[in-house]
Amino acid sequence: MSVSFALLGLLENGPRHGYDLKRTYDDTFGRDRSLHYGQVYSTMARLLKNGLVEVESEPGDGPDRKRYAITDAGITDVAEWITRPEKPEPYLQSTLYTKVVLALLTGRDAAEVLDSQRGEHLRLMRELTRRKATGDLADELICDHALFHLEADLRWLELTTARLDRLAATYGESR
Repeated sequence: MSVSFALLGLLENGPRHGYDLKRTYDDTFGRDRSLHYGQVYSTMARLLKNGLVEVESEPGDGPDRKRYAITDAGITDVAEWITRPEKPEPYLQSTLYTKVVLALLTGRDAAEVLDSQRGEHLRLMRELTRRKATGDLADELICDHALFHLEADLRWLELTTARLDRLAATYGESR
């Protein structure tokens, strides 16, 4: 996900301070990956430089505090980004495939690699299922997305395990 576009989108409802953007982002999108304050401020500096946000200063006691507001150009960019379809990622050369082939090429047990990965996928699926059961609607949707991807990975693991002898023959090694 693009942090820049998420922060811009959050500004469409009105100007915000950097700490408020961080908190709202973390509550809405960053449940598993919260932003660091430095990332928020460096992103806002880049958006400011590109003319997508402007700074509103708040005079008061102590140092001036910056509130960021989205510009018309920022609104246009967010609108275009939201409506642009994402390119599906086919994962044609996955790390897991590389590990299986290298295991075969180096005489290691590729079935053990696949079994170990299957166990890790199942562990994470159980964790996500628990989180989904106790979470709010956002947790349900996020967990469903992850679970569907993990299910696809499990199908691939099973298929690869079934084809391991053929794969080993291709690379001149045996399990």
